[in-house]
This record gives sequence, C-alpha cells and structure tokens, in this order.
Amino acid sequence: MELLLSSAIGMLTAAGVYLILRRRSFAVVLGMTMLSYAINLFLFSTGRLVVNAPPVLRDGAASYTDPLPQALVLTAIVISFGMTAVVVMMALGAFLEGGDDRVDMPRADRLPADSLSADRMSGDGDA
Repeated sequence: MELLLSSAIGMLTAAGVYLILRRRSFAVVLGMTMLSYAINLFLFSTGRLVVNAPPVLRDGAASYTDPLPQALVLTAIVISFGMTAVVVMMALGAFLEGGDDRVDMPRADRLPADSLSADRMSGDGDA
C-alpha cells in the first residue's frame, strides 16, 4: 500500500511540475491543482491509517491515530480551492484582455482583443 501511495504522490508531483512549466495558463492551473492533490495525499499518508483497521489501534490513549493530518488535509483542500479559483479568474482576465492564454507573451506583443477578433473576421491576420 505504501508503494502505491508513494508512486501516486510522485506521479502527481511530476505531472504538476511538468504542467506548471508549460506556456499556457490552463496547463499552469492544472499543474497547481495536481501539486495540491499530491500535497494532500502526502499529508493524509502521514496519519498512520491502514486498510481495514480501526483508528484506535490498542487500548490506551497513546495508540490512537493522529487526527492532525486529517485536519491539515481539510485545511489544504479549502486553501487549494480558493487558490485555484483566484488563479482561474486571473487567467480568464488575462485571456479576455490579451486574446491569448500564453503566460510568457510580453504585453507589447499582444494585440488587443478587439483587433484580434477583427483580424479573424477579415482573415488578414495570422492569428
């Protein structure tokens, strides 16, 4: 079970880093989401929960599983949801303003959205 969980965390982290390094803002948003999923899985895996076993392992207060990772995961889910909503709105605003969702395009090279749609309608531009 540990191998499966650590492999899933590694694959989510690798995919998240790969997508964050892309030039399109939608891929960056997906990469940040995958990284937050990897962090949530990592935090949840630190809670000593095992398959088909109760959270109280033996008699006594020292043998309870730690509830802190579950609380941290819930907090991380809320924070990542808010972060994703803010980044999506920023990407949408940049797309509506510039007409493209490229992250690294300089502002001077961007065409205004009105002239971009006019070029597309007339067929003059290569956009």
